[in-house]
Amino acid sequence: MAEREYQEEAPQAGGVQSVERALDLLEALAGARGEMGISELALATGQPAGTAHRLLATLAARGYVRRGARSRRYALGPAARALGARAAGIDDLAALAPPFLRRMVELSGETANMVALDGDRAVYIAQVPCARSLRTFTEIGNRVPLHCTGCGKVLLAYQSGESIDALLGVSGLRSYTAHTIATPAALREELRTIRQRGYAVDDEEFEEGVRCLAVPLFDPHGHVVAALSVSGPASRLSHERAGELAAGIIGVSTAFTKSLSGHLGQPPHAEESR
Repeated sequence: MAEREYQEEAPQAGGVQSVERALDLLEALAGARGEMGISELALATGQPAGTAHRLLATLAARGYVRRGARSRRYALGPAARALGARAAGIDDLAALAPPFLRRMVELSGETANMVALDGDRAVYIAQVPCARSLRTFTEIGNRVPLHCTGCGKVLLAYQSGESIDALLGVSGLRSYTAHTIATPAALREELRTIRQRGYAVDDEEFEEGVRCLAVPLFDPHGHVVAALSVSGPASRLSHERAGELAAGIIGVSTAFTKSLSGHLGQPPHAEESR
């Protein structure tokens, strides 16, 4: 048995077989229209079902694949999608963001931010501060929870149900203030509301006295690659004010998406539409 395992892990044509097989599984899932079962994946990649099962368990533990709780079938996980988004140009978004963030500052009078998914956290990748003496400030690279921040909730809202379970299974629902949403049922209802209206509000859920309005940033293929937000003292950014600003901030996000076509690729049916 030990000899067999050694042979399976031996380098093949300059590569490590287990790595190649894991990549084959990821590529098969990336090309699938939906979830795939172990037998389908084994057939598609030409590897034993037992080997595929072991590799999928490791990939699932790292968040690169997810398994449906009921279907027991596999799909790409949040870690793989985040990695793919970065490879497609997510790191370049920070360089493209300033004109759009400045427009958000003009609209709101508050600090504007861009945030991306980073594992089970949201990470700040760009910011334009407002000119007010009393303003919010977060260092670039700071990582914050998903369930209690405006940008984090936006990024969560557009994940699949299984991905949401996986992300929250790692980070949990810690209460940071008396306003933090701390139960799965309440959070799922909040995420449904965010998808319906197109924006999220952090209502002093992460830090007392701070409110945030956040919207999704879509790539030309319709995938959420980041979140844009304005944040400030709750005394200035009231619920009414946030509601008034939402349409304008969504408009900025839409303009940003249109500008990405030359950077992140054309929409899937661009050729057909011409």
